[in-house]
Amino acid sequence: MTTLSPSGSPSWPRHWEADVLLRDGRTAHIRPITAEDKDLLVEFYARVSDESKYYRFFSPMPTLSEKDIHRFTELDYVTRVAFILTLRGRMIAVGRYDVVRPGEAEVAFLVEDHYQGRGIAQILLEHLAQAGRERGISRFTADVLPDNSRMIQTFRDAGYKVASVYEDGVISLEFPIDVTDTAVGILAKREHEAEAASINRFFNPRSVAVIGASRRQETIGQALVRNLVIGDFTGRVYVVNPNSPAVSGMPAYKRVQDIADDVDVAIVAVPAEAVQDVVLDCAAKGVHGLVVISSGFAETGEEGRQRQRRLVNLSRSYGLRLIGPNALGIINTDPAVQINASLSPLMPPRGRAGFFCQSGALGSAILEKVNNRGLGLSTFVSAGNRADVSGNDLLQYWEEDDSTEVVMMYLESIGNPRKFSRISRRVSLRKPIVAVRSGRTTQGVPMGHAVRKISAPPAAVDAMFRQAGIIQVDTLDDMFDVAQLLAHQPLPRGRRVAIVGNSDALGLLAADAAASVGLVVNKQVPLAAEPTPEDFEDALDSAIDDPDVDAVVAVYIPPLDVTGEDIANVLAAVGEQSDKPLVSSFLGAEGVPELLRVPDVAGSTAGRGSVPSYSSVESAVRALAKVVEYAVWLRTPDGPPIAADDVDVPAARKLVSEVLAQRPAGGELGDDELRRLLAAYGIELWGSHPVSTPEEAVAAAEGLGWDVVLKATADSVRERPDQAHVVRNIEDAEEMLDAWELIAGRVTPDVGGFTVQKTAPPGVPITIRSMEDPLFGPVVSFGVAGPLTELLGDRVYRIPPLSHRDAASMVREVKAAPMLFGYRGGDVVDVEEIERLILRVAQLQNDQPQISSLELSLVLVGIQGSSCLTATARVEPVADPRSDWFVRRLNPAIADTLPD
Repeated sequence: MTTLSPSGSPSWPRHWEADVLLRDGRTAHIRPITAEDKDLLVEFYARVSDESKYYRFFSPMPTLSEKDIHRFTELDYVTRVAFILTLRGRMIAVGRYDVVRPGEAEVAFLVEDHYQGRGIAQILLEHLAQAGRERGISRFTADVLPDNSRMIQTFRDAGYKVASVYEDGVISLEFPIDVTDTAVGILAKREHEAEAASINRFFNPRSVAVIGASRRQETIGQALVRNLVIGDFTGRVYVVNPNSPAVSGMPAYKRVQDIADDVDVAIVAVPAEAVQDVVLDCAAKGVHGLVVISSGFAETGEEGRQRQRRLVNLSRSYGLRLIGPNALGIINTDPAVQINASLSPLMPPRGRAGFFCQSGALGSAILEKVNNRGLGLSTFVSAGNRADVSGNDLLQYWEEDDSTEVVMMYLESIGNPRKFSRISRRVSLRKPIVAVRSGRTTQGVPMGHAVRKISAPPAAVDAMFRQAGIIQVDTLDDMFDVAQLLAHQPLPRGRRVAIVGNSDALGLLAADAAASVGLVVNKQVPLAAEPTPEDFEDALDSAIDDPDVDAVVAVYIPPLDVTGEDIANVLAAVGEQSDKPLVSSFLGAEGVPELLRVPDVAGSTAGRGSVPSYSSVESAVRALAKVVEYAVWLRTPDGPPIAADDVDVPAARKLVSEVLAQRPAGGELGDDELRRLLAAYGIELWGSHPVSTPEEAVAAAEGLGWDVVLKATADSVRERPDQAHVVRNIEDAEEMLDAWELIAGRVTPDVGGFTVQKTAPPGVPITIRSMEDPLFGPVVSFGVAGPLTELLGDRVYRIPPLSHRDAASMVREVKAAPMLFGYRGGDVVDVEEIERLILRVAQLQNDQPQISSLELSLVLVGIQGSSCLTATARVEPVADPRSDWFVRRLNPAIADTLPD
């Protein structure tokens, strides 16, 4: 149905309006057209070429009549919908659909010639298709002239199954707009290319303007200019200062527009209240992106938050991407660029790791640690308040960046966890991601970060990281420990470790540490306190050549104060040639000591094969264990998400729609509704009969043919081993009356009711839950049922869609898993049935975002099959049913992401 604005005119869902990224990395704004856009439409149409107009209308149509203008701008947003793209306050494209019959609509586009070839028609088609799906449309049609090859290709490249018919000089296209894996894959590819292109312009600029450059020493502007010049930036540096003719011996310009040459990136260090004027100046010049060092935005409170919102909206409206505000800056160590556009005077050495963080203060400390460890970086970004550019954008860039082999991320918040999970899963298959996430326990985020509260528990976020193959560590030191191993040594093939060293005590510590983190010590080679280089080399070679060894830990602590240069040469030589990872605790040094570095032809200070050293053997082993877990994840085959053939998704969707139509605010599903919902996914819910008197209990039991259970339903006694609230195997009226008296004597009558149910076969009780997090999306959990499970938090989580591997690992990860596999002589239950139920619940939650929560609270799993005895589910309306999965859009500006 059509929604109305406060003025009474037709309106549209809020999520139909968004900022989007074009193929060239520039931003634009998409929204439905309104009656107020008549002038914009006329101006836009006047700029479109006659050829493009002919392709759109199949006849010469130099101008639009008043009737046309009215028809194109006065819409109901249900049967007639149109989206426009705006840039710099001008309309640059329009796409629309008009319903021609129930479930079918005709679609058409018109893009200003100057902006054609930037993927705009594809973006319009994505958003129109999603709007159509939300309005009950299942099929689009389009009439296209045969020589309009670009538009024909747009439809064919969308991933839909397009059928075409040629008649009367026109090609008629027809295709269903149901979401397909192909369409989603194409969307993700285009998103990746556009976001990577937008970041590439930051890291590879030909010219940079520093706005706010100052003649005074110890100022931010002065530091930025100095760091760019001293860092040997290969491009051109311009300084902008309206109050000075020169800065640091360089001519100063009053405005960016006064610079004669092109400017790719602007580094902004002016007072917060002046930044918006800088945006307009840069936009007029055609600058691609801004790095805003200035503070005084969301980190200062509500006034700053509103200022930040205006800054982002203004920047995007002019096609600019923005890093910051309150950022430290960006660095690219590529000798062809060599840009240090940051406040850090320390240019890190060239390396294989890309680094993303948010805190500016922490960024400086990170760069110092990188330098001290000899690790080296390819690129570095400190995004500050990450109002626009985020870690997701950097992942998109690093995925294809040949200079970056390892990704390091310090995350103080995650603005879009669903997107982060999706991109990380893909990137981790090519490059390891090492991450530290602050606020894991408190869920706290720094001032200035726009994050809606995640209702999913912290364990679910950890599960998302594991599913995506992310190596999550607890501290920055741990992150560098892992990254230096990944950057310089090959991945291990398994968990088997050899320990070679000249200290028995440290060897034992290493063995204990290995056992505690799941590594298996298959070989220990003790050496003399003062081994010769030959002895050390022979021992290392023996360990590496052993087929039962996957990685080697080398320990060298000399009894005297010597350099150990001879041993270092051996370690470096062996590490360079080994196809198995070699880590060391060499003289207690931390990082990649110069003595253990292998020259790198690519220019890094420490090349592939360099041997990382750790201050303690425990640190070395912990880092190795993290890398082993990643290698195991990488090498474990993972099938596609499971979609069962016997699942009836349309029936479930129809049920949910009917419930919301009857109860618009949502609520708990009734027994019959819940039984129908679960049945659509192949889950049989046992019947249950609520009773309030002994006579009703007897009648219910007779109806079930006896052999029944009587149980109290009060939350205070459920799953309480110290209270008898369940009596099983009741066979007649006398036993029922005895059972009623027994339970009623233990349970307060007004606390809860009673229910009668058929006695189920014996089995191990389990629970499977799912929920829809407003920010995180669907979440599924599993555990063995019982109070101890709840008290100890013995549950595991996954993020749908799930594969067989996900379900199998969930069953085996809970600490109570032995109960399912014959603990103390018990029966081994039907584990495949548990996995099936987990997969069905995951698919249900993934298919039906309006299911806010679902719990199979008591399922008994026996030797063969299962009995689902109790379950609950809640349905709630969803304003934006995960449409961001099927259209490209940038995160909204900060104030738009916070609750009202």
